[in-house]
Amino acid sequence: MGEGIRGIETIEAEAEKILESATRRANEILLKGKEEASQILSSDMPMDGVKAECQQILRKAKEEAERKDEDSRKKASQIRIDADNKVGTIAERMASIITGARSR
Repeated sequence: MGEGIRGIETIEAEAEKILESATRRANEILLKGKEEASQILSSDMPMDGVKAECQQILRKAKEEAERKDEDSRKKASQIRIDADNKVGTIAERMASIITGARSR
């Protein structure tokens, strides 16, 4: 049973790493968008065009960050579901062993 728990803990740790990585990447994308917007604002372009481009860059960066974050949350959720299913299977096997029933 100890191995099953360690396996589940490993899976949960992996899910957390995926989520942390996605969050970190989302923040990097947003930071890059803000930096690009700042560069555009500091250039000698007409301000109306600059503001529109700045807003577009920030919108795209935010959309990409949100999409990556959602994808990572889905992956982490699936890993947790898989871990729960494995726990159920292990529990059923253990119950069969304890009660003397044969596994199918």
